Amino acid sequence: MDEHLAANLANWNERARLHASDTTGSYRIAQVLSGGSSLHAIEAGEIGDLAGLDVVHLQCHIGLDTLSLKHLGARSVTGLDFSPDALAAARDFAARAGTDARFVEASLYDAPEALGSQYDLAFVTWGAINWLPDIAAWAKVVADVLRPGGRLYLLEGHPVLNQCEWRDGQPVLTYDHRTPTAQPLVFDETQTYTGDARPLTQTRNYEWIHALSDIVNALIGAGLRLDFLREHDQIAWRAFPDMIETGVDLFSLPLGVPRLPMSFSIGATKPL
Repeated sequence: MDEHLAANLANWNERARLHASDTTGSYRIAQVLSGGSSLHAIEAGEIGDLAGLDVVHLQCHIGLDTLSLKHLGARSVTGLDFSPDALAAARDFAARAGTDARFVEASLYDAPEALGSQYDLAFVTWGAINWLPDIAAWAKVVADVLRPGGRLYLLEGHPVLNQCEWRDGQPVLTYDHRTPTAQPLVFDETQTYTGDARPLTQTRNYEWIHALSDIVNALIGAGLRLDFLREHDQIAWRAFPDMIETGVDLFSLPLGVPRLPMSFSIGATKPL
């Protein structure tokens, strides 16, 4: 395990413990435990009918969206994550909700072997691929875990958003649009993104910005057919302090600030 992965794992184990006991409402724990869904309006409106589908949720974190996919009609759901603390929480939530779900601990890049199965839908959302150094290898993993005719649904923070920092009431381009694999961006954050006041002690984390063209071309290069690419002016967390809530747990830039894409979604299919 290299230093970047080791630091991110320590960071995410600690975040998982905080998120599993979330009191801010960000993770919609009560909704999921009562048989409901934690999905936001964007992904809920784009994933389509799940009836009869075997779904894999890559980088599932504490599993609440995984369980939600089952509650929304999937035949089976499997979540994969590299954090043992996150998966312990996911299994606990599944037991408390009475929801049948499988959770597998592995690096994303080891997913095909660790899962040992193929699926009708690969679900990847909100703050997943920015933790991965190699986007082409990620796309190959997606293709490998899909059955012929299976599809990917990806929803992520937009690379342009990730390039920016908030200064004097404006987003300012700060980072390059493509992060070298061996030179990740380095952050030390003392709190997690939910607004939970409890401090993080494992603050160091590493991220990579992947250009939108690199993501699209990685999927094409892995043999997938692009079905749609959409850009959205909302995101599922308050990425900048002055953002305003414009949907349930969805945030947009304030009035008077030039519009930037906040997130994007991609649908892609593995040919028969």
